Amino acid sequence: MAWRVALIGLVRKYTVAILTHSCGIERPSLGCSCGATSPLTDSNRIYLDHNATTPPSPAVMGAVVRTMEQNWGNPSSIHWTGQQARRALEKAREQVAGLIGAAPEEIVFMSGGSESVNAAIRSALAVGPDRRVVVTSEVEHSAVRELMQHLVPGGIEWVQLKGDDSGRVDPSALEALLAQRANEIALVSVMWANNETGVIEPIDQIAACCERFGVLCHSDGTQWVGKMPTAVEDLPLSYLSFAGHKFHGPKGTGVLWARRGCAVAQTVIGGGQEQGRRGGTEHVPGCVGLGVAAQEALEWLDRGGHLGMPALRDRFEDCVRTAIPGACVNGERAPRMWSTSSIGFPDVEAELMLLVLSERGVDASAGSACGSGALKESSVLSTMGAQPCQIPSHTYGSVRFSWCRETTWDQLGPAVNIIGGAMRAIAGIEDPSERLLAD
Repeated sequence: MAWRVALIGLVRKYTVAILTHSCGIERPSLGCSCGATSPLTDSNRIYLDHNATTPPSPAVMGAVVRTMEQNWGNPSSIHWTGQQARRALEKAREQVAGLIGAAPEEIVFMSGGSESVNAAIRSALAVGPDRRVVVTSEVEHSAVRELMQHLVPGGIEWVQLKGDDSGRVDPSALEALLAQRANEIALVSVMWANNETGVIEPIDQIAACCERFGVLCHSDGTQWVGKMPTAVEDLPLSYLSFAGHKFHGPKGTGVLWARRGCAVAQTVIGGGQEQGRRGGTEHVPGCVGLGVAAQEALEWLDRGGHLGMPALRDRFEDCVRTAIPGACVNGERAPRMWSTSSIGFPDVEAELMLLVLSERGVDASAGSACGSGALKESSVLSTMGAQPCQIPSHTYGSVRFSWCRETTWDQLGPAVNIIGGAMRAIAGIEDPSERLLAD
């Protein structure tokens, strides 16, 4: 960690004024002008890491507190206090089911997206003990990748479908694999939207292909659900995983949706809660908050709130590229979530860019928050390879900017200015490794 401390000191030493009052870029046709910015304080930081987590909404926080005060009973108890908690829990289950168009009894409350993913994969393997193959894409979240690395030594075969330069799976490649080995495959698991790039996988085609060959299909919908309309009854999926804190719900709450008839193997043993599908007393306040978040997300989607968000993303990306010639949007040729921009900056280390941005008031990420504590190459971007928009022979450091339904140009405009200023500041710094050695 000594190098990290030294690097932070280096950034602070060489970074010029934190914020300026001049945008530094003007391009009226793109609407890039951001207006004046204010001096940096804790209250006006620009948070662009919503794929990592979103702030809980006021209604969610209020619901959590009220539940802790009023419905604190054990929902498994048969007395009045316990049954009040049970009613609150089941209302939340109905709200979550409504968000994805499911039946309430298909909803299993979990501690987060990672537990849900684990439960889905382990359930599929338990259902068909003679089927020992799990198929995924090459760009899955670490919850999938690391679980599979754990399972392989125990005799499970892991097949990763190659994607194109955006990481998208080719459904025809999956079809060819299933035609040969369907009776060996326990599960096909492909994420709905990538957490690092926002690239959307062709889940409808993947699920339909699995249905034709009688193979269970799971999707990690953590970056999709609550941000885009979801109707599980219209898709032949078997399992869907997602987490509440990605759409303004509480942390520590997640969901496994299991279609009627799809078994859920207990990953937490003891107690028989969640209809015997997950042991342990339910986190009632968290689940109630998740229910409120689901209801708010559904109302926003029903109003068409998501429809104008891609234009905001595109404007942000165009303005960044105007400010920084050579900047490249990873996966830009593929369908992408409105909430994510993964931008590669030429000849800049991502870690250094993040530190400078943080010093200047912009919070972003180099990829998944689950791996941000360790400096290692993104497996997603490594798999995708060089992007068509990259300048040949230049190295790129990629930063993920992500926003939520509450984000507006009032945040993104000043952020563009700060990103451009950060790039200019870095261009004036000598090689960090040489400087660290000299110090």
